[in-house]
Amino acid sequence: MDRRSAVKGILILTGGLIVVPSCVMEDGRASIPLRHLEVSQTQEKLLAEVVEVLLPATETPGAKDLGLHLFTLDMVDDCYSPKEQKDFMRGMEVFQKITKKQLGNSFQEATPEQRQRLIAEVNAGKAPEEVLAFYSILKKQTIKGYLNSELVMTKLRKYELVPSRYVAVHPVTTASIS
Repeated sequence: MDRRSAVKGILILTGGLIVVPSCVMEDGRASIPLRHLEVSQTQEKLLAEVVEVLLPATETPGAKDLGLHLFTLDMVDDCYSPKEQKDFMRGMEVFQKITKKQLGNSFQEATPEQRQRLIAEVNAGKAPEEVLAFYSILKKQTIKGYLNSELVMTKLRKYELVPSRYVAVHPVTTASIS
């Protein structure tokens, strides 16, 4: 074997070793880059289903279609303290355990009625503190993301420039002068 063949073989092997990890299918990380949170794809799917229960699709797109679970993850990653981030992640874990215990399967596999009943219980405060902290952040950021989404700001709300509309011609009467 000559030197060129050996170098060529080493380069092909090295290139293959670089590409192989991206080809392996595993639970992996969230679909958006996060600096402080370690969120798996399973947890991301759980968040997508929970926000869809909060804001379901009707004539307008739902929370999952608008990507509000990703917005929430991004906000928690960027804007919350490390303690709040830890509480959010811990609450999500406890929520998954409670779901498994109460429903017998994961939140994603539950029926829409079971999902709504479970979220109603959490919303009523009938859950451990960790879950309530998680749910509070999730609900707050989901609503914030929805109200600031392109859909709401362009199609559902009539935008008015502050303080109000400019009226170029306004009739002046003698009563308004005095």
